[in-house]
Amino acid sequence: MKEPDLRKIRKSMEKKLDHKRYEHTLGVAYTAAALAMRYEADVNNALLAGLLHDCAKCMSNEQRLAICEKHNLAVSEVEKRNPYLLHAKVGSFLAMKKYGVTDKDVINAILNHTTGRPGMSKLEKIIWLADYIEPGRKQAPNLAKIRKAAFEDLDQAILLALEDTIRYLNGYFKEEKLEIDEMTLKTYDFYKNGGKSV
Repeated sequence: MKEPDLRKIRKSMEKKLDHKRYEHTLGVAYTAAALAMRYEADVNNALLAGLLHDCAKCMSNEQRLAICEKHNLAVSEVEKRNPYLLHAKVGSFLAMKKYGVTDKDVINAILNHTTGRPGMSKLEKIIWLADYIEPGRKQAPNLAKIRKAAFEDLDQAILLALEDTIRYLNGYFKEEKLEIDEMTLKTYDFYKNGGKSV
């Protein structure tokens, strides 16, 4: 099976994504590559997953729901209420069907890059974290601390980022509370307990 062409995929993302999302995508890909070098993971897979992680982000909610329906991709109640959350699921599907990705680890890294999951692989952790800390990110409150931790201890950095994510969604940093995906909470519990399922 032929490896996906990173240059072609990058060009495709430039066409498919709006300018801001494309800049973010490049930031995630290069941050993921740097983390892959640091933790001796496959750099090409990190670039590939980074480039494709948001490939379904600029679709409408209707388009994402239609793809899920057409291809029998399960949609949770939370996702029905917040269809923007489906971009990871639809993105992993497109990575396989449209961009020829066959590596399960890359597909899972795209699939789990928003909520994370207990027991993530090294690549999944790298993509999840790269999405959070890439250079274009400005909003997160403890970003400098998390960026530093990312190159020292992946699990610790993930735990810090998850704590801030949950606080943010709970309205800790602003007035509005947002719905938290159950998988985010499970992921948090897993890493809070030292990487053990509760």
